[in-house]
Formats: sequence, structure tokens, C-alpha cells
Amino acid sequence: MSNKQLRVGIVGLGDMGGGMAERLLAAGFPLTGWNRTRSKAERFAERGMTHAATPREVAERSDLIISMVTDNAALDAVLEGPDGVLAGLQPGSIFAEMSTTSPTRVRALAERVAERGAQLLDAPVLGSILTLRQGNLLVMVGGPRDAYERAEPAFAAIGSTVRHVGEVGQAKALKLAANLNLAVQVVAFSEGIVLAEKMGVDRTVALETLLGGVIASPALKYRMPFVLQPPDYAWFDVSMIQKDLQLALDLGRELGTPLGTGASAQETFSAARGFGYTKEDFAVVFHAVAKAAGIERDPASIPPYASADTKS
Repeated sequence: MSNKQLRVGIVGLGDMGGGMAERLLAAGFPLTGWNRTRSKAERFAERGMTHAATPREVAERSDLIISMVTDNAALDAVLEGPDGVLAGLQPGSIFAEMSTTSPTRVRALAERVAERGAQLLDAPVLGSILTLRQGNLLVMVGGPRDAYERAEPAFAAIGSTVRHVGEVGQAKALKLAANLNLAVQVVAFSEGIVLAEKMGVDRTVALETLLGGVIASPALKYRMPFVLQPPDYAWFDVSMIQKDLQLALDLGRELGTPLGTGASAQETFSAARGFGYTKEDFAVVFHAVAKAAGIERDPASIPPYASADTKS
């Protein structure tokens, strides 16, 4: 199926959903979109997107429907009711749920989608707003192979790597595993820098030295310079990383899998919230660790972050 034959719809045109819309339009897909805040959809309509009045209309007009929203409450809001996605699903259509939610939840959703004669793909992404704009996202997909093959051209327009990883729910599990790992890395690295600084090493020297060594993963090289120079806005804030950590911890409890470092990281991010850091990029956890160690006295001295609008 060519790009012009596969009709794609997006529900949720915030930073990530909007970036996906831009790439799909550039690739030539007929696109229908809906956003809770209508004004955010106007720039896509100017480029050829059909602006739907409801999530149901998106589903009715599309072969592949993508949802990209902030959390479970936002997902419920676009799924349920007479104007929701579920009410508009057509037999033979594909619903790709690309938000970060629990594997158990998405498996239950797949059953409801099947009742409508449609198929669900569990398709979260690894990457940020920046990597999305660069076309470097990794799209992980769980679900029926035939549905994956039909949807793959659209996913390939969104990210540089598209991988079918197994059944519905397994892609969500991998997404939670990735964000668990990222959170733990950021907390541990912050503790290491603070330890060196407490010994008198200059913060910049400590940061640049450790980021030049073997412990520096690509994720740390990308995010930890935010300690010295905060981004223009929070690409992934403290509240969001805590949401994903809790989903991972809940899954670990459900599966009987110990996640001790994840639980510890969650507590450190809770301490950051206690110091007033909520909407800042989650690299701000460094400053919470530094304050707890007594080497930062006034959180107000930290340059302000402007929070990204990741909601639809």
C-alpha cells in the first residue's frame, strides 16, 4: 500500500503527536487529526491535514489511527463515549496506541478494539522531541504481524528504526524498561557528580570528565549537560518520568520482578518534587541531590526551565 493509499489519523497533536503529524505530511500520507486544544491543530490543517471535530471522526476517516497522549486519563478521554475513538473504529482498521501506558491496560484495550473488527498495535517510541524532528526515533511495535506490515510505512516515516518486538503489551514493557534504565542512570550520574563536587572538584570539570569516559551512555551525554545549561523547555519533566517509573514498578510487582534501583530512583525524584522541581526537565534531579548534600542552598538560584507542553 502506497503512502497515498494509507489514510492515517492522529489523536493528540502535542509536541510528540504534532512532530509525527509533520513527518507524515512530509511523507505524503493523507492525514486527519484531532487535538483537545483546537488552535494547536491549525498549523497542520494549513499544510493539508483534515481537521476532525472529534476523535471518533478521526477513526471513521482513517485506516491507521494513532493516539499519542500524556497519560491514562487523557487516553480515556479520547477513547470513550459517543465521540471517542472506539465508537468510530471501522472493521479492518488499525489502532496504534503510541502513548506510554501499562502493558496490562493495552492488552485489555486490544480486546475492545477486536470487538469492533479492528486490530490494535502497541507502538511506543524511544527518543525525544529532538530525535523525532531529526527522524531518529525508534518505534517498537507489538501486535499482529499482518497489522504491523500494513502500518510499517507510516511508522517508517515517523522514525528511522521500526521493530516488531512481539505481542501486544510487550512493546509497552520495553518502553517502561528503557525509561526505568534512563531514570536510574540520571540519578546515579548525578550522585557521582555531587560526590566529586563535595570533595572540591569543580562541577563543570567533573561533568565534562565523566561524560568523556566509559560510563557515559548516549543518553547521559545528551541529557546531563542540562545540569549546567537548562534547555529552553522541559522535554520530559519530573512528573512524567515519575509516571513512567511508577508504571514500571507496578509491572514489576505484577510480574514478581525486583526493581530495587528503580524504586530508589523514584524516591529521589520524589525528593526533587519536595524541593519544588516538578515541571523542569528531569535532569533537574541533580540539583535535588546537590541540595541534599549541602552544596546548593537556594533552589531559586537554578536557572528556570520553561515546561514543554506534552499534553494534547
